[in-house]
Amino acid sequence: MTSRRDHRQTHVRPRPPSSGRPAPVKTKTRSPSPTRLSTHRAIRRGGLPVYMQIALVFGVVFLGALILYIGIGGLGMVARGVSSTLGGFVSNVTSTPSPKATLAVVSDSPTLAQPTEPYTSQSRADLVITVPPGLKGSTDSRIKIYLTLPGQPPTAIAEVQIANAPQTVVPVDLTKGINDFYVSIVGPGGESAPSGTARYVFDNTPPKITISSPKNNATVNGKAVTIIGKTQARTTLLARNTANQSSIAGTAGADGTFTISLALAPGTNKIIIDGTDPAGNQAEATLTVKRGAGKLTASLSASTYRIRRSQLPMPVTLSVTVTNPDGKVVAGATVTFTLSMPGIPTVTLDATTDGNGKASFTTTVPKGAAVGQGSATVLVTTDAYGSTQDFTVITITR
Repeated sequence: MTSRRDHRQTHVRPRPPSSGRPAPVKTKTRSPSPTRLSTHRAIRRGGLPVYMQIALVFGVVFLGALILYIGIGGLGMVARGVSSTLGGFVSNVTSTPSPKATLAVVSDSPTLAQPTEPYTSQSRADLVITVPPGLKGSTDSRIKIYLTLPGQPPTAIAEVQIANAPQTVVPVDLTKGINDFYVSIVGPGGESAPSGTARYVFDNTPPKITISSPKNNATVNGKAVTIIGKTQARTTLLARNTANQSSIAGTAGADGTFTISLALAPGTNKIIIDGTDPAGNQAEATLTVKRGAGKLTASLSASTYRIRRSQLPMPVTLSVTVTNPDGKVVAGATVTFTLSMPGIPTVTLDATTDGNGKASFTTTVPKGAAVGQGSATVLVTTDAYGSTQDFTVITITR
């Protein structure tokens, strides 16, 4: 750049003459106060404004769409992609955050007490329910009761409040026959797993007692009568003889059959049989029998009745047949044989009658036996018919 004659640069403005102009006053620069500095401090922002973010996304999406369109001619695909991307971004930017849902907890299953005896003659029963710890007296949860009848699906019959006690007792109506109950807990988290099943059997019909032996008004030749019959399973029986005030108790088996034996008095005996089934229903049956004059009988025989002394030693077999007062053989009777011969010690043996009412005893008469008359005796003892005996004679000759 050309210099002027006064050696100043051409772009420098000439200063006016100093004549008549006041001299400049120098002013000391003040430092800004802390308040001023803090007030005008620059604020750094964390990011772009929302509208600039949207504009930036528009630009990026548009550029990508243009490239895709030019490359494969996919105008429709570009439009769908732009719409989906832009809509999702705008929704994420502008939507209000939703609070996360709290996960509800399903309760543990309750416990249902089992009845001591499922059979009952009452039309109502009490369900005793124990809820999980922490639910005692809860107002947010309830007990749901289900009933299952034979051949039908389970049905919810009631919802009840949980008692403020360790157990909740709920009375329910019973249908005749089998009633299967179970319960669950219904609360904010849903329904719990079910409890175990409690079964009640509603039965208000008295049991039927049928006597098959002996027949009514029959004659029994013995000190006791054996009564055979059938009734409802597990029925408790009590037989009483009004003639001698004797009694005996028994219980019917799982198939309902029963056998009881009762002592008889001479003459006519009226026997009353009371039955109580598992539900508590009661029934009565009556039987009349007459005690006969027949007796227990034992018939003794020997393999030989005469023995020559010159033939000794010789085996001897004693046999007995036992029959009851009705003439039927008695099995299981206790038998005692005794053989006494002159000149030798007495021989004794115990035995039991077989299924044909028979028992036997074999021994040997030794050579030292003397000439004379000996005896064979049998004593028979039974529980039902008492005891009896019989004897025979065996002789030793010269």
